Amino acid sequence: MEKRILIIDDEANMRHMLTALLNESGFKVDSVSDGLQALQKLDETNYNFIFCDVRMPNMDGMTFLKTAAERIENINVIMMSAYGSIETAVEAMKLGAYDYISKPFKTDEVLLTLRKADERERLKNENIILKEQIKEIAERSSFGKMIAKSRSMKSVFRLAEKVALYDTTVLITGASGTGKELVARGLHYGGNRAKNPFIPVNCGGIPESLLESELFGHKKGAFTGANKDYKGLFEAANGGTIFLDEIGDLPFTLQVKLLRVLQDNEVRPVGETQSKLIDVRVIAATSKNLDKEVEKGNFREDLFYRLNVLPIRLPPLIERSEDIPLLCQHFIDQFSVKLGKKMTGITPSAMSLLLQHSWPGNVRELENMIERAVVLAEGDVLVPENLPHNILNGERASQSPEDIFNGFSIKTGKEILEKNLIRRALEATGGNRTHAAKLLEISHPSLLQKMKVYNILL
Repeated sequence: MEKRILIIDDEANMRHMLTALLNESGFKVDSVSDGLQALQKLDETNYNFIFCDVRMPNMDGMTFLKTAAERIENINVIMMSAYGSIETAVEAMKLGAYDYISKPFKTDEVLLTLRKADERERLKNENIILKEQIKEIAERSSFGKMIAKSRSMKSVFRLAEKVALYDTTVLITGASGTGKELVARGLHYGGNRAKNPFIPVNCGGIPESLLESELFGHKKGAFTGANKDYKGLFEAANGGTIFLDEIGDLPFTLQVKLLRVLQDNEVRPVGETQSKLIDVRVIAATSKNLDKEVEKGNFREDLFYRLNVLPIRLPPLIERSEDIPLLCQHFIDQFSVKLGKKMTGITPSAMSLLLQHSWPGNVRELENMIERAVVLAEGDVLVPENLPHNILNGERASQSPEDIFNGFSIKTGKEILEKNLIRRALEATGGNRTHAAKLLEISHPSLLQKMKVYNILL
């Protein structure tokens, strides 16, 4: 694509010389005799470069830079003057000029300055494209305030992005610390209810005697201590979203009332005879297996199906160890700012220990551990000595198969079992891979391949 150049100079000979030189070099050139004419040209044409004299009648070069500041912010401006000085050059740069050349100048000097400016423009455009690509990658690897690079979490993000656009009831399942509330917030703020309230409720954190009143409200005089009408959390969330965390802990007596809310979109405060219509999206979450709770008779089957319209399962951190380095750096950056420390990263040996940990507390445990490590760190990177003793000693909480995997995928279950058996064999043999392979009853090359696949480091 042909590049366009505007020459601004009151000397006709200079305009003619530069026009001939630049035309010969393949540029499309326009020329004017002062800054006022140049402003008109800028309204008519887009330019890649401007050569501008400092001293001119009507409007000089410095005034032109100030007046045209917004219009030339993406144009490389090269100032020219026979009365040049360091001070003038510095002032021109402050006003947005790219470079400054003194008259008289050689033709090679003009072309060299243009090549430098053209290279700068190319790098700037490449940088813009790179930033857009990074932004696009980041968007594909995040949802709300959650970040991940694992395939399983990217799948969760893609599903959540679609679900956020609708008012469908969602049930989020996953172990404690996997980020269920973050997903719920992402669903709310990524949808059309974002400007309305998001009300989180911990169903297991409110006494059963108060929970009905908290959720649905009460009328004055409904019970001892009810001194005035109280608007419940469902009514407070009207137009927005209510997040019922640990829904598996909801008392059985309240489950039927919640079912009616989901069916009829109305609530009846305690002591009130009339119901109130509400417009609330319900997102629930639990770390319990509600299928089993239904079988045991602890959770209503009809309520489970009402909540489980669109399930989202969050995998535990042990199933997505490839996310640990990304999360570590995110938390290091976050706590560096919060604690006023200049931390840049983590050593490979410390990262290796984190990758071998079982993370029973999931992402929340990792976050707390990184905060502690940043507090204790004496240098600008985290080292093994900054980590807790159970990490340094390679201790892991004993887990049953149900604890480490509560999904239904045979493939995922097989991978988790293999990973844990390999780690146990390596611990039992002190890291001797030959002996570990014999314990596992597989070949040594097969063990090495699986260690690579599962990112198991010694």
